[in-house]
Amino acid sequence: MVTEGVDASAPLGEKSPAPAGPDLTSGPLVSVVVATDRGGPFLAEALASAVAQTYQPVEIVVVDDGATDPAALLAITDRFPGVRVIHQANAGSSVARNNGVRFTSGELLVFLDDDDRWEPGRIAAQVAALHAHPDAPVSYCAMRTIDADGAVIGEADQRQVRDVHEVLRKETGIILPNVMVRRSAFQRVGGFHPSFRRAQDLDLVLKLALEGDFVFVDRPLVDYRFHAGNNTRRYRELCRSIEHILRLHRWAASEKGREDLVPDYDAALRSNDRFAWWSASRSARARARRLDVVGAVGDLAWATQFAPTAPFRVVAGRVRRAPAVTG
Repeated sequence: MVTEGVDASAPLGEKSPAPAGPDLTSGPLVSVVVATDRGGPFLAEALASAVAQTYQPVEIVVVDDGATDPAALLAITDRFPGVRVIHQANAGSSVARNNGVRFTSGELLVFLDDDDRWEPGRIAAQVAALHAHPDAPVSYCAMRTIDADGAVIGEADQRQVRDVHEVLRKETGIILPNVMVRRSAFQRVGGFHPSFRRAQDLDLVLKLALEGDFVFVDRPLVDYRFHAGNNTRRYRELCRSIEHILRLHRWAASEKGREDLVPDYDAALRSNDRFAWWSASRSARARARRLDVVGAVGDLAWATQFAPTAPFRVVAGRVRRAPAVTG
């Protein structure tokens, strides 16, 4: 394992000096970037799944984003001699991932969350997909949801998108854990926006969608872990961030004369409203079971303020889809 400090002043994508890389004769080098500020109980399993990939060559960089217990983090990464560790003051996952990219050399980039895990053939399958579609900036794969114990709680339901409109409408699950990105495309769109602390992967996917068609690998190769400690449970901040990012992209499309894309962002905003109500309702039910009535009411009050018309649109949609009754 190699540990280093980060030079955050380097331009995005510029390669910092690195040890001699692996043999590149078997295919393009794939760079795996892991950003973490905690280590946590799942990091070892995540790294083990990256190390166990059947594809070579692969390089793995872990960015310690100001971990509160760096010794505990190093105790985990020390188990993986080929993993390179970069240290930085806490700046958020967007900055950490951008800095991780600077310390890699691969033509293809994959971002591993510190609590997810991969099937051994994940990288090989997505490299093959991009090789078969040289103009595609992104490959994405099917992805299951697992709990803290690793049990599957949600089967994969992703599908191939037909065009940019379906990506922008968020009609299937394309998020950071299941994408592989060409470095050239990542650089063209500017990488992760350094100011975004949540939903930064949505911003990246929306930018990449304008770079070309995405290619899908219809195999569940990624396990996304849903547990008490991950950021998706902070639903209020997440919903606000998603709304902010979608409105920014909607405005940019209008400014550039891409009025054909504006309805897609509007559809995604409505989807985020539904997600807000679903998340708030789930939280309210959990609070009610704990007899936290005030908290449950607060969840529903927040949803009412955030997306007041969403329940009526859902009901109207169900009415429109209901079969007509004939006498």
